Amino acid sequence: MDALPAPRQIPPDVAEAFPSVYEELRQLAHRHLAREAAGHTLSTTALVHEAYIRLSGHGTGDVAFNDRTHFFAIAARSMRHILVDHARRQHAARRGEGARRVPLEEVPGLAADERAGLLLALDDALERLAALDPRQARVVECRFFAGLTEDETAEALGIGLRTAKRDWAKARSWLYQELYPDAGG
Repeated sequence: MDALPAPRQIPPDVAEAFPSVYEELRQLAHRHLAREAAGHTLSTTALVHEAYIRLSGHGTGDVAFNDRTHFFAIAARSMRHILVDHARRQHAARRGEGARRVPLEEVPGLAADERAGLLLALDDALERLAALDPRQARVVECRFFAGLTEDETAEALGIGLRTAKRDWAKARSWLYQELYPDAGG
């Protein structure tokens, strides 16, 4: 019988931080899942645990955190990627139809397929924004996905508050134009 591989050592930053922030990570995961369709196949606990696996550097190298705010910004990014990957898997059967573009305000009333399409369209637009202005994309991740305040976003990214506010306004405008090209304005 083959021996099981030795468990991977979890970086001290993650191992030490996780128990003390577990409930806050659950709240963050809950906010992410609240935007998803009812009956989503990922639970809050599953999303937190999957994020923990990713944050522990499983297969991707160790992650270092500057401070608590930075930890939550990276955790939110990780959860976003988990949900996008999940949506891609669910949306795979409909490949070729493309993602339907709908206003973000309508997200709570969307069916599961439409929410997956919106999440994919938003992720694609955010990737395009990151290619143009990585800092603006990180501001969106902090504000929209992590739920950080303007002050917390500025601190997490090591930028001034005015810069964070300006980047947030520019990024929202750019994303709106990308997601709703026919809206004019």
